[in-house]
Amino acid sequence: MNDDHAAQIRTEVLPGHEPAAAASPFTRASHDFLYGEVWSRPGLSRRDRRWVTLTCVAAADSPQPIEDHVHAALASGDIALTAMLEFVLHFAVYCGWPKASHLEGAVARQWDRTHRERGEPTPAWPQLSDDTLGPGDWEERIKRGVEEFVDVNLVPAPPTNSPYRHAGILGFVFGHVWQRPGLTRRERRIITVACVALDDSPVPLRSHVTAALHSGDVTKEEMDEIVLQFAAYYGFAKGEALADAVEAAWAARPD
Repeated sequence: MNDDHAAQIRTEVLPGHEPAAAASPFTRASHDFLYGEVWSRPGLSRRDRRWVTLTCVAAADSPQPIEDHVHAALASGDIALTAMLEFVLHFAVYCGWPKASHLEGAVARQWDRTHRERGEPTPAWPQLSDDTLGPGDWEERIKRGVEEFVDVNLVPAPPTNSPYRHAGILGFVFGHVWQRPGLTRRERRIITVACVALDDSPVPLRSHVTAALHSGDVTKEEMDEIVLQFAAYYGFAKGEALADAVEAAWAARPD
């Protein structure tokens, strides 16, 4: 791919960010490979590539890339504020609350920056009603959590014999988070696959990759693109583990 096209893709991916001069192997590869090859590929929407990238830079504790990619996602209009804030919550579940706290701070800063650059007042974040928290009846919430766990993971739900399973997995993660509006189930799958791949979590990695493919929510071609995007932003060694999980899940798909 020629330099002009790679530069155009970079401008579209990171609007308003001046590229560094290609004076080192890293900056040259960023130009030629990252923007000239990876972001330019068909098979996955730019919005989906942003979910993978945001997950990677937020989990990697990369201060400037976090700011840059949050700004780019908001300024480009690829991701609305409400979807970005839902992403922060989903990310918190799979990568931890401290990292999500930093990420949400970046969202606030870049939301303000985006509007200042446009010469507009910064709109306040939406105030959420308690209705968005789901049912207050705990028996109903656990029942819904069991159903959602099965629908998402395509396997039976775990027993309610530990706080992690009862309060965490069935009461909160599947009893609430996976059922929230703001992100589609497919988007939550993409974000979750990236999270469990970088968390070095073999069992969740296998289970979430398998469920994403076997449910049909993510095609094999899309998952292959997710692997490449992930490898570009979190490293090819971890990308290899994700790729292996994808191939194993695809080989084991039901007839």
